[in-house]
Amino acid sequence: MNSMIQMVSNQDAALLDAYSQTVAGVVHKVAESVVHIQVDKYVTDRRTGKKTLSQGSGSGFIISSDGFVVTNNHVIENATAIRIAFSDGRVAPAELRGADASTDIAVIKSFETGLRVLGFANSDNLQPGQIAIAVGNPLGLQHSVTAGVVSALGRTLRASNGRLIDDVVQTDAALNPGNSGGPLVNSMGQVIGVNTAMIPAAQGLCFAVSSNVAAHVAGKLIINGRVKRAWLGIAGQMVNLTDRMVSAGRLQKKTGVYVYEVIADAPVYNRELATGDIIVGFDGQPVGSVDDLHKKLSEEYIGRHIKLDVLRRGDKVKINVIAGEAK
Repeated sequence: MNSMIQMVSNQDAALLDAYSQTVAGVVHKVAESVVHIQVDKYVTDRRTGKKTLSQGSGSGFIISSDGFVVTNNHVIENATAIRIAFSDGRVAPAELRGADASTDIAVIKSFETGLRVLGFANSDNLQPGQIAIAVGNPLGLQHSVTAGVVSALGRTLRASNGRLIDDVVQTDAALNPGNSGGPLVNSMGQVIGVNTAMIPAAQGLCFAVSSNVAAHVAGKLIINGRVKRAWLGIAGQMVNLTDRMVSAGRLQKKTGVYVYEVIADAPVYNRELATGDIIVGFDGQPVGSVDDLHKKLSEEYIGRHIKLDVLRRGDKVKINVIAGEAK
């Protein structure tokens, strides 16, 4: 019996050692590409209204050998100066190439060269239960590493500007403020997400913007400095629909977007919309909330004629709009 227990114990030790070797190997592989980001920004005192210069920090990771670095928007937001501390001790100034509050992704540019880069994995291939390793560089020369698994896929997270971030990866690899903006990587050292948030009250649930979203947004920021999105020039809120309205309109959803303001001088065509309309369809697709509408207002709709289904005084009617570009 003792020999059997010893055999099981040895097997467990071997498995643990293999897991440890995997994590340590990944960290060794990616550590040089993870950087510490230091920012100066003015912070307003809510009581006095005075602005004081404050310092903040976070992590990021290198995606090109000529100095492009991905981090969180909230790390560099309102920064007056940005510096990058590399793993070899170099500290260099950086400039903001572009930021997108709607996905909490930002790209900064250093003019250092010969840098080691991290590649993005295809997050569509992720599976719950696979190893997830969060790497940060909170102090410049000392890396912070936590390991766990992918807990869930396809989560959503509310961004600072109110929009929903789609395709969020949930992990139990613990995050801390210093890890924010750093990479969440798989067992091959490929980026599967950008660490962005944690919810301490919810047993330490941690979230990362998926690699596919991050790579797409980073590419747009490098090329255009921003992510273009369509806009209808309205303000709205979700409302519940009565059973009669749903039945009469043959609607797929029991909610819609109530239009409480139409901005007349917006650079869009929205004259056919009226305050009190309830938007229930967009280009033939059902709409049940403001988040639904945001998802559909992507770049390809800028300048296009769009058919909206709206409920107006009890009737469902089709109207025309031409979307502009959100600023």
